[in-house]
Amino acid sequence: QVQLMESGGDFVQTGGSLRLSCAASGSTFSINAIHWYRQAPGKQREWVGKMSRGGMTNYTDSVKGRFTISRDNTKYTWYLQMNSLSPEDTAVYYCNADTGYYAGSYYYPKDTWGQGTQVTVSS
Repeated sequence: QVQLMESGGDFVQTGGSLRLSCAASGSTFSINAIHWYRQAPGKQREWVGKMSRGGMTNYTDSVKGRFTISRDNTKYTWYLQMNSLSPEDTAVYYCNADTGYYAGSYYYPKDTWGQGTQVTVSS
């Protein structure tokens, strides 16, 4: 099993920056990718971006050029660097570990969520 713990959420003004952390523990070898999601009040959870095991990253269009996912392999920690923040970025941010696996030819999807960290951007 993998456990995830996010941190770094805070209150920031428009144009500011924050770096969120997602620390993994447990069966970290099983992590195929780390995804970041966010959920604003009254809205559905939204996918923000991901980093694969090989280090490739993808982002949703609204954060491209502003958000960057990185990792520290020695600490089993992934980061979401967020720049040029606006009130539209206000949300609870979650990291999600994709730990799906194959057993023979059958794929078993599996994932783990962190508890979330609040980001509030004031106008």
